Amino acid sequence: MNSQGAVSISYPTLKSSPLSLEASIEQAFGSNPQALGIILVKDLPSEYLTYRESLLKLSYKFASLDESVKARYTDPGSSYSFGWSHGKEIMNGKPDTLKGSYYANPVVDEPNVSPALKEGFPEYYRNNIWPDKTEAGVEGFEDAFKNLGRFVFKVGCELAAACQPFVSKHLADTSFSLPELIGTSQTTKARLLHYFPPSPGSAPVSEDEPIDSWCGFHLDNSLLTGLCSAMFLREEGGQFPTIVPAPSPASGLYIRTRGGDLTKVSIPPDCLAFQTGEALELVTAGKLRATPHCVRVGGGDEKTSRETFALFMQPDTDQRVSPSEDFGQFSKRILAEHYEQSSTM
Repeated sequence: MNSQGAVSISYPTLKSSPLSLEASIEQAFGSNPQALGIILVKDLPSEYLTYRESLLKLSYKFASLDESVKARYTDPGSSYSFGWSHGKEIMNGKPDTLKGSYYANPVVDEPNVSPALKEGFPEYYRNNIWPDKTEAGVEGFEDAFKNLGRFVFKVGCELAAACQPFVSKHLADTSFSLPELIGTSQTTKARLLHYFPPSPGSAPVSEDEPIDSWCGFHLDNSLLTGLCSAMFLREEGGQFPTIVPAPSPASGLYIRTRGGDLTKVSIPPDCLAFQTGEALELVTAGKLRATPHCVRVGGGDEKTSRETFALFMQPDTDQRVSPSEDFGQFSKRILAEHYEQSSTM
């Protein structure tokens, strides 16, 4: 297994002189066999750390609510693509019960699209579902979700603008604008993730533990995905869990490089990461490839959970991503692979 650091760029430079970053962007997202398909943004405004900690702690609190309470915030009609979802997604050939997710569009509460699109693509064009503002234990959830989501979205739009000269080299359609498609889209989707502690009696990490033991290898649907550094929380004596280090050096995010090597990637808590998704691979006819990634438990500590947040920046459903598919058709096909009879589960 390979191990190397991801390319990092400074946020003040991203804001002041984005076009100066083209070499770094190519090193991160290009076709070199060592390219990881992920880039780190450092030197972020101080409020980022506050937004991250607030929401990731609420992720744990929501996942700890009674099942009957969480059920009120599910949406089967959207294939569980809004609100709470647990055990609905298929990973490694079986229902994924290892993590729970809360989905929402932090940028648009009520999508401004036609009734036909709302009916045809409920996975993207539903109104957000938020916990009641007085729901005990998760007060402030909506504001915390939007604060972090909109922060990541703003940085992602700025990164997209910096990426445009590089991306445009690989496009047949010169009218395609990465920052415009991301910035005007109604399909932006954030996923707040709670990875439940490993079950009691889980064996300590070993060489034969699957690398993707906490989340199977997959590609994101997006053009770009923003990722926060994960937070590990450990339960102690009935008190709110404390922030702890990862249960093992092997725990965390793993990526396959463009050359196929497996690499563990660490995202510092004060940085954001952005990686390429499958929609970008499609619109560039495979020249800018999506980033295969997974999450490994890496330990048997049955009291430690993992909390993180991902923002999927993607085009509207009518955007053509290949000669044969638009983004809506592509998404339906991928969703069908991960959700069995999703709308009736």
